[in-house]
Amino acid sequence: MPGPGVPGLDTSPDRTDTTCSDKVDSDTVRTVTDLNRSDDDGDHESYDITLQAVTFSYGPHAEPVLRNVDLHVPAGEHLAVVGPSGIGKSILAGLLCGLLRPVAGAVQVGGRPAADLAAILRADELAAVRMLIPQEAYVFAGTVWANLTYLRPAATAEQVASAVAAVGAGALVARLGGPSAEVRPAELSAGGPQLLALARAYLSAARVVVLDEATCHLDPAAERQAELAFAAQGGTLVVIVHRVSSALRADRILVLDGSAVTVGEHQALVSSSPLYRELLGHWQARPLTAAPVPDGPTAPDGPAVANGSAAPNGPAAPDGAVPVASAGQIHPEC
Repeated sequence: MPGPGVPGLDTSPDRTDTTCSDKVDSDTVRTVTDLNRSDDDGDHESYDITLQAVTFSYGPHAEPVLRNVDLHVPAGEHLAVVGPSGIGKSILAGLLCGLLRPVAGAVQVGGRPAADLAAILRADELAAVRMLIPQEAYVFAGTVWANLTYLRPAATAEQVASAVAAVGAGALVARLGGPSAEVRPAELSAGGPQLLALARAYLSAARVVVLDEATCHLDPAAERQAELAFAAQGGTLVVIVHRVSSALRADRILVLDGSAVTVGEHQALVSSSPLYRELLGHWQARPLTAAPVPDGPTAPDGPAVANGSAAPNGPAAPDGAVPVASAGQIHPEC
């Protein structure tokens, strides 16, 4: 098992910590992408996503959460998903990744039924096709290395180091003590599990990545770095957004309004979607000064929850970010 001195793992904070003015080096990201895929003999093409007349409800007599939805996300597109809390954004994420089956219609990823992928692919193959990172990221008691390579056990030290650097997790890995250090989930702040999960997903080089508010405990600059890193991998990226800046980075934006959807670019949606204008107004009406979330082995803000992230015990997490409870709680860029 590699130790803290893994070749190529530069964990100095000045290389990995970001501020609102920091930029992601696109040449570095491209190099990272090449490294992560260099040992894979399969094709590297992106997969498209298609929904045809999709309806989903929790039971035969329940009101549909989604009704007769048609959507095509071309291979390699970056799509943002916005909507009020409880509208069904996580349901949509589950359908895209095949974790839920529609009651009517079809969901396909790369031309295959999304819900059937787990049955026809090995676990390592599935991880290379589609990846869902939820808001409450999963980490387990074990080494940092084991957590990072869980979906890609044969990854090299250079590939792991590159993935860690790409998503901005280097400072966290250094604070934890390096790749051979033990992860104690209960001692991580809320941002720690998210960074480890992002690095793990990036290392898998999945063709389809769905981020379901997977950066909500990170500051805006760290969120930007992670999203741009995934976008630069060239796969299909779907982001359920937490901040307006995240939506504006996407190629297109999907507005979930009741059981219907509207898809378009930002300016077109400002003109055509009253709900999008309302959400945008809420985002812009709540300026916040964001500070980086502590992501080392400390949890002063509350007890641990079952999945290993820390639950805040106060009005807000250190950066002012809280899970979205209403349209007005989606946070703006700093």
